[in-house]
Amino acid sequence: MQKHTYDPAAIESKWQNIWEERKAFRTPDDPKAWEGKPKYYILDMFPYTSGAGLHIGHPEGYTATDVLARMRRMQGYNVLHPMGWDSFGLTIERTAERENIHPAIVTRRNIDKFRQQIKQIGFSYDWDREISTSSPDYYKWTQWIFLKLYEKGLAYLADVPVNWCPALGTVLSNEEVKDGKYVETGDPVERRLMRQWMLKITAYADRLLKDIEEVDWPEGIKEMQRNWIGKSEGVEVDFAIKDTDASFTVFTTRPDTLFGATYCVFAPEHPLVEQMTTDAQRSAVQAYVDEARNKTDLQRTDLAKEKTGVFTGAYAINPANDKAVPIWVADYVLMGYGTGAIMAVPAEDDRDWEFAKTFDLPIVRTVQPPSDFGDEPYLGDGPSINSGFLNGLNIQDSKERMTEWLESKGKGKAQVQYRLRDWLFSRQRYWGEPFPTVQLEDGTIMSVPESELPVELPPIDEYKPTPDGKPPLARASDDWLMITLPDGRKGVRETNTMPQWAGSCWYYLRYMDAHNATEAWSAEAEHYWMPVDLYVGGAEHAVLHLLYARFWHKCYMIVALSPQRSHFKNSSIRHDPRLFLSG
Repeated sequence: MQKHTYDPAAIESKWQNIWEERKAFRTPDDPKAWEGKPKYYILDMFPYTSGAGLHIGHPEGYTATDVLARMRRMQGYNVLHPMGWDSFGLTIERTAERENIHPAIVTRRNIDKFRQQIKQIGFSYDWDREISTSSPDYYKWTQWIFLKLYEKGLAYLADVPVNWCPALGTVLSNEEVKDGKYVETGDPVERRLMRQWMLKITAYADRLLKDIEEVDWPEGIKEMQRNWIGKSEGVEVDFAIKDTDASFTVFTTRPDTLFGATYCVFAPEHPLVEQMTTDAQRSAVQAYVDEARNKTDLQRTDLAKEKTGVFTGAYAINPANDKAVPIWVADYVLMGYGTGAIMAVPAEDDRDWEFAKTFDLPIVRTVQPPSDFGDEPYLGDGPSINSGFLNGLNIQDSKERMTEWLESKGKGKAQVQYRLRDWLFSRQRYWGEPFPTVQLEDGTIMSVPESELPVELPPIDEYKPTPDGKPPLARASDDWLMITLPDGRKGVRETNTMPQWAGSCWYYLRYMDAHNATEAWSAEAEHYWMPVDLYVGGAEHAVLHLLYARFWHKCYMIVALSPQRSHFKNSSIRHDPRLFLSG
């Protein structure tokens, strides 16, 4: 009797070669081949090709989707199951610097390794649809999408604080900074204002929040996005600064506690800090501001850290009772959230209570706690006390009454705010998508004509900032960097690059029409393949990649509204991609 043995090296490679030769898992491109067959679009979160190969988490998820893809094919479905590479980013650039080679070489090497490992496992991907975000024929369309955002006012330039490392002459991410130092070298890091591209994701905050209810995702993931967006309904209250003509506005969700506001706190970066600080307090305030500048937002808002702050010497007038309350500067207040200033009500807020106890500031309760309540902030319900015309009302009625009073007196107005901030979209790196914009001599920003896309990365001598701190692309030759228009005007290309998130915001759409040279994807392909039927990716992407992808997906209506793309008007592209998420 013949003995049969299983030799993986021989058997697996034999059939994998046959699959590849016969293109066994290829999805037809011709729409005629789609007719009469149900579709099933299975999407894996494509890997970031930063390392020397797959980690265990990759095949764990890919195995699950591959089982389903094979089953759906056998059930008669037209299955789209593609694979590609998230191939721009800092890690690849750092590797290229260490090895003194071009990032494209590192990228190709890593992709080849990833592809070889995935094929060796035997997953049933359609390799004819393989994409790479760092390929010019892909990022041409990333640049095109950016131009559409810019044309509609959803991309803009602003001065924003970043982590600047003087020793390296570069900007670092928050994750690279700890205790005011670069984690790899120990070099000091400071916060510095720099001109950056921003995307106005806040313009979509309400839609992102409301439409999450229509997305077929696990409730935990949806709740993470709700919290990240952070909708707050409250009141903007105006405070005058005593003995000056200046005033400021705070946002509060508890206008009922206004009588208990016993001090105000400004973010160190607030533009009024220098103006209102008294001479006697100026040196102390400036020293505190300098120290705070070197802390990340995460460090500043850490609830476990000891509260610090400095009195400015100035006072604000509480609009509810006309009492003067001291104005402090403290790093737990952020310029990027709300108005950059708060009214502090220590009796009803843990953080304000701790600050008041630390600096011996007054505490006035405005909500009656139970009789046996201890010496701590009371966060529960109860009748208003020490609050003039609000006394005796419950919290909700007090909120409404105070809001009406403030609006009638011209001292405030009802307002909705979001925790979500606009998306910082610039990186001072080389290995990313170049921005398709030019700054003219008069400061005007001009879009590169679509016919000239892609704006490809130029060769440079070093992948690090210039000695004067400009991004690496400033090292490019004048042939690439300097632009002369037909009318004689001169300009310079943008030297920042886009973040790694840019290419991963829309890859699932490119898969549907991966070789289309005339548009990012066709309406016909989108109508057939969308929405995605199954997506498997890590929950760690819930409030970054997945939120950014939802935002970009909504922005594609910009495309729908343009005359040459009118075929999108009744398309499902107006809605969120219905993705399932696991892991």
